[in-house]
Amino acid sequence: MPLVDIELIEGAFDDEEKQRMIREVTEAIVAVEGEALRGVTWVRVREVASGDWAIGGRPMTAADVRGARAEHA
Repeated sequence: MPLVDIELIEGAFDDEEKQRMIREVTEAIVAVEGEALRGVTWVRVREVASGDWAIGGRPMTAADVRGARAEHA
């Protein structure tokens, strides 16, 4: 059974966005492996506290993620 972990910075995405990620990741697995895997595909969303995630030594916050998303919208 597939297990997919999605790690996000806490507060960067709302509940509906996280649910959409879960649905769409599940759909991607089903598209590759077939409908039989839908019921056994696990998707977990894990959140890391804002500021406890760093890229290139620079801590990232939920505000940083929201700002980056706005720039690319």
